Amino acid sequence: MYRKIYILPVVLLLLVSCKKTDTLTTSTNPKDSTNTVATSGDPLPSWNDGALKKDIIAYVTKVTKEGTPDFIPVENRIATFDNDGTLWAEKPYVQELFAFYRVKKMVEANPELAKKQPFKAVVEKDKAFFEKGGDKALIELVAATHTGMTEDEFETSAKEFFASAQYPGKNVPVKQIRYQPQLELLNYLRANGFKTFIVTGGTIELVRAISADFYGIPKEQVVGTSFKYKFDDAKNTVLREPALDLFNDKEGKPVGIQLHIGQRPVFACGNEGGAGDLAMLRYSQGSKYPSFQLIVNHNDSIREYNYQEKDNLSLNTAAKYKYHVVSIKDDWKKIFPDK
Repeated sequence: MYRKIYILPVVLLLLVSCKKTDTLTTSTNPKDSTNTVATSGDPLPSWNDGALKKDIIAYVTKVTKEGTPDFIPVENRIATFDNDGTLWAEKPYVQELFAFYRVKKMVEANPELAKKQPFKAVVEKDKAFFEKGGDKALIELVAATHTGMTEDEFETSAKEFFASAQYPGKNVPVKQIRYQPQLELLNYLRANGFKTFIVTGGTIELVRAISADFYGIPKEQVVGTSFKYKFDDAKNTVLREPALDLFNDKEGKPVGIQLHIGQRPVFACGNEGGAGDLAMLRYSQGSKYPSFQLIVNHNDSIREYNYQEKDNLSLNTAAKYKYHVVSIKDDWKKIFPDK
């Protein structure tokens, strides 16, 4: 069973190369590097003025006004955001870059690995190997690069990767492929009592390593694909095993939300590209409180990327259930932060 579930995220990760308001005052954590203005008459300055921006502000205003039928108590203001293609760029996936980084480090420590598959294929950039090798080659690679170590060791490796990694095609640090409009949206929601969570198909540990610094979201508010763990009493540490516990994508996202958060989000945001966020948005729409669903449409080939699903499932579903759609081309005045 694990074999069938495991291969899906692995293939995705390794073979893809997805009007002014009243003055708002926000209190930002000094460790939060989302680079938004602390005090501003416009809570979403990188969003173009238009229907979508007005709808977001109108929603937040109505659900935070006490004494009205639409008021949502603070404890129920849960907002969930996908990560890849929603909070940062996904062409290629950062998880993919990290896997190859881990191979490089492992080969440097043990050169003999370069002679063995699947390490040899990575070193030689032989994607055909994985296409031909199928499940076995892919599982072996991910297991070797993401498991068999303590969580402390993995977090150290992840932080070293993010400190030096340059994003292909744009040649900027990974931190600069975050979406500035989304950073502003996260801060705007938090300033109005929402608790923000990342709900990602990527591995939970990799995103936890940067969630506070990149998004102002503490690691305990990250939900993601996870491996099985075991406690090593002799070493008094937790080890990760090469077996998948939860594939947090598509129908797995509502499950992950229930396991980690315990209630439906009232605000949910994902993106089109792989239809991985539709179940989360549908789950959010079932809340007893007024809810808001948002899908990012990647349609700006000049400033970001232009890619669509062949069956257009995400955008068709958005039309069917009246989700809001972000046109990167038309709705975002600025896409990436300056630093």
